[in-house]
Amino acid sequence: MAEILIGTSAFTAAGWEGAFYPAGMKPADYLHFYSQQFSTVEVDSTYYRIPTATMAKRWYAQTPAHFQFSLKMVQTVTHEKVLADCDEECRSFFAAADLLGEKLGAILFQFPYFNKKAFPDGAAFLERLIPFVKKLPSGYHFALEIRNKNWLTPKLLDALRERQIALALIDHPWMPRPEEVLSRFDAITSDFTYVRLLGDRKAIEEKTKTWDKVIVDRRVELAEWVETVRKIHERRIKILAYVNNHYAGHAPATVRQLIEILKRKLPDAFVNV
Repeated sequence: MAEILIGTSAFTAAGWEGAFYPAGMKPADYLHFYSQQFSTVEVDSTYYRIPTATMAKRWYAQTPAHFQFSLKMVQTVTHEKVLADCDEECRSFFAAADLLGEKLGAILFQFPYFNKKAFPDGAAFLERLIPFVKKLPSGYHFALEIRNKNWLTPKLLDALRERQIALALIDHPWMPRPEEVLSRFDAITSDFTYVRLLGDRKAIEEKTKTWDKVIVDRRVELAEWVETVRKIHERRIKILAYVNNHYAGHAPATVRQLIEILKRKLPDAFVNV
């Protein structure tokens, strides 16, 4: 049976001490504690800099055998150079990721919206993307996230499917709801699916920037995501899902709520084993 692994986007945040991590716990112990609660994490820090060998080895040593790390590709590749002339950055990134061994879940290429100056349309983006993904090394699970709904086309999905790259299904105000995506397309483009519950950053930061409690009721949206996960799970496809603090205010609580609903709705599924 395919796994459903759910965690947070990053394992540290303002407000988590006392709300998630025991008060007084040393930050050096956070990851070990986190890995006793959840079975996967999306590492946000790798977006800002390629992890050092020491860092990757420490992550590996602090987590149990079943734990899975998903890494966000460094922004130099996705936002600054946008897949052009970035072979060296990719090689360095993959070398660091390799140190996680069997604990490496997926590598996410998260792209911004991109204005017309960057790419006039989705076809222009594909002209850049397709040669790049054809050069990606084998042996990794890759996911790709776009934030322009007009770029969500059969041609994009075909390009991802040919290279077995998962389209990231995201909960974001700029993108269509998951049910709409799955009703319009066969959006499952790999042997695993990558889900991100991102939320509306601008709206929630008007209410809080201390992520110690849930401040937005997301029960309706979570029920919708559970139905989406159920449909994907029926295809016996592994799911990696991550929740951001901006989704409801406190990602660990939302993860626990989502896990509880999934275990109730899918009692035979391997959820966060």
